[in-house]
Amino acid sequence: MLVRDAAAGMEVFMLRRNLASVGWSGLHLFPGGAVDEEDRHADLEHVCRGRSEEQASAILGVDSGGLAFWVAAVRECFEEAGVLLACDAEGHVISFADDATSARFEKHRAAVDTGERRLLDVCRAEGLTINAGAMHYFSHWITPVGAPRRYDTRFFVAAAPPEQVPLHDDREAIAQLWVRPGDALSRHAAGELEMIPPTVENLKGIARFDRTADLLAAAAAIAEVPTILPRLADDSVTGVRILLPGDDGYDECLS
Repeated sequence: MLVRDAAAGMEVFMLRRNLASVGWSGLHLFPGGAVDEEDRHADLEHVCRGRSEEQASAILGVDSGGLAFWVAAVRECFEEAGVLLACDAEGHVISFADDATSARFEKHRAAVDTGERRLLDVCRAEGLTINAGAMHYFSHWITPVGAPRRYDTRFFVAAAPPEQVPLHDDREAIAQLWVRPGDALSRHAAGELEMIPPTVENLKGIARFDRTADLLAAAAAIAEVPTILPRLADDSVTGVRILLPGDDGYDECLS
């Protein structure tokens, strides 16, 4: 979840998935995807700043390989939105305000997206480090048992770089918007923005904050992120309904 401060309050960046996407057709989501083998590397700490492999794995509750999740999140933001959460040698977030720099990184983006180059190689060539310390683990969702397609998804939150302009890739995503979380929820309730439950619940989580700094401070202070496993229950009207932890009938529903 990329967030920024605007005159009306904090906004979050969202993409609309291609209408031909399998399982996600037309949905409004955050940039994201799977951890690829290209995101895993024995020396990730040398191209990341602000978070060690040991710290990342401990935060996620995994034995090893935690830092690859941060690398994957940064890569997906770069591929899908053109935003690169990386810093130069002086620790400054990379700026695309210069036309030549913007054009050069647009080529990098295309190369990473097609698999021609790894994001790690781009960072090394440009003298950059991935700004892992500025991205905070926010929530963990696992698709209900019995769903035709299942995912184990971790959500992160970070401030959008001030001198980069997010732009959908016009392939996996066909539209974009900056929107206040509360407004996105209202538009979803009105049927304007189609979303899945994890997106809705994450919007609810960040809608409590009016400023990016407050959200990031709260996210950084989270001691443990619980895993949320929705359950499917029979419904006489719709056939099936999704129950979240705390909903009536959740504990009685078979997982």
